[in-house]
Amino acid sequence: MKIAELFDVHGLATIVTGAASGIGYAYAEAMADNGAHVAMLDIDRAGLDQAVSKLKAKGGDVRGAMVDVTDRPALRAAVDEAARAFGRLDVLFANVGIDSAPGFLSMAGERTIEGAFENVSDERWDKVIATNFTSVFTSIRAAVPHMKKNRQGGRIIVTTSVAAMRSEAIVGMPYMPAKAGVAHLVRQAAIELAKFNILVNAIAPGPFITNIAGGHMRNPEVAKAFGQSVPLHRVASTDEIQGAALFLASSASTFVTGAQIIVDGGVMLGRAD
Repeated sequence: MKIAELFDVHGLATIVTGAASGIGYAYAEAMADNGAHVAMLDIDRAGLDQAVSKLKAKGGDVRGAMVDVTDRPALRAAVDEAARAFGRLDVLFANVGIDSAPGFLSMAGERTIEGAFENVSDERWDKVIATNFTSVFTSIRAAVPHMKKNRQGGRIIVTTSVAAMRSEAIVGMPYMPAKAGVAHLVRQAAIELAKFNILVNAIAPGPFITNIAGGHMRNPEVAKAFGQSVPLHRVASTDEIQGAALFLASSASTFVTGAQIIVDGGVMLGRAD
């Protein structure tokens, strides 16, 4: 098979959550630019409208739906509506995620009061778990019935994080257990859904320039600080995750399920000089 055919996603009915910006937009762009039909879901109406318009201007077959992923009935309805509009559902990118406020250390290595374990509020914990963990379960649960109707099955691609596999002092505490839970959810879903040829995998990003945490990674000083812990000595732009997305959504990955592809510039290898 030729490479172009191997990574072909043309015509695939795709849903991306958290698609208005960052990694979610990169997924939507990669799929739409290569001929997939894409439903972009996000809570940010203005950002979503802008993202949809941008992709349509390039000729992409995209549509947007404003939805709060923590609203389970609304999320399910949005997935059902997209599948109805497309006539099928082939690919789901369960991507949406938020930061969890300060960690117990600042960027300067000093202890923070608000990041201390005992100061993590119920509201903060519940919001992060609902958004970063429970919404992934809800998204997969809504997508599965549609994918089971497909003779060719489907692809579910979840955005986890290197934080699912390591501790992070400067990241708010609820973020790590939420991402670790999602990583295991991927494996559990993969083993159950393999019978139906629904492949479930994860992409675990390292430090990327996105809008998360108020877009602090766009600050050159912050990006430089994060880049010091990356063997490639920099943080990534979101287009650098598109190759992994196309791999998992296409025929190039027909024997890959329950995997977590790490895209981190070598962060998990440890610090390098």
